[in-house]
Amino acid sequence: MNRSLSSILIAAATLVTALPAAAQFAKPEDAIKYRKGAFTVMAAHFGRVAGMAQGKIPFDAKVAAQNAEVATFMSTLPFAGFGPGTDKGETRAKPEIWAEMDKFNAGAKKMQDEMAKLNAAAKSGNLDAIKAAAGEVGKTCKGCHDDYRKE
Repeated sequence: MNRSLSSILIAAATLVTALPAAAQFAKPEDAIKYRKGAFTVMAAHFGRVAGMAQGKIPFDAKVAAQNAEVATFMSTLPFAGFGPGTDKGETRAKPEIWAEMDKFNAGAKKMQDEMAKLNAAAKSGNLDAIKAAAGEVGKTCKGCHDDYRKE
């Protein structure tokens, strides 16, 4: 990833995490759009790495590392969008999220930790390490989707 994009991502992360979630969004609908967008971008970049790990996409160590870095960064963003009032509207989020927020947040943290391991594996360029790490990220994503996402 080029330095300017990395700098922008770091600045955005700092801004996003520095503000209280309620101050970030004028309306609950804005928070829902934000989290959906963040999940979409994260999934797109993780999907590229997972595709390489599964042999569906030709392996390119540089591309894997770039995509893993973006996916890891994006994994920190969506959860600010799960504030009060965001359980209604155009969302596939189950109401259990708000009833089990501590458990949901623990799942988010586990996914972020696994994503960081994938990022490290991708930076190593070792395909076997990437395969293992991508599998663990996939498991954490699936676990959360099974518990907290409407189909």
